[in-house]
Amino acid sequence: MIISPVHFRELAAFEEIREQVEITALLQRYGTTPSCDLEAIRKRAETLQARRFGVADAAHIAFAEATADVFITCDDRLLRQCRRASVRIATMGPIDFCLAEDLR
Repeated sequence: MIISPVHFRELAAFEEIREQVEITALLQRYGTTPSCDLEAIRKRAETLQARRFGVADAAHIAFAEATADVFITCDDRLLRQCRRASVRIATMGPIDFCLAEDLR
């Protein structure tokens, strides 16, 4: 799992401290932070925002486009928006990802 700076900004907004700690531990254990061109990612996120993506969603997608093969989300609204906007990365929900990868 790729970790972006957006993950930690979103975690800071969690009201439940225990949830923050648990998710932070999962990110640290399973996530990786790739090196990438943050300026290019910021510009791409701004382009996505201009296409009516929210700030955090635009940042997540821009980061994924630059560093990953698949963008996985549970947000059905975001998945539909990605498909309409023709983002530059495969987007799918976790179940579809597991089916595509033949994970059981």
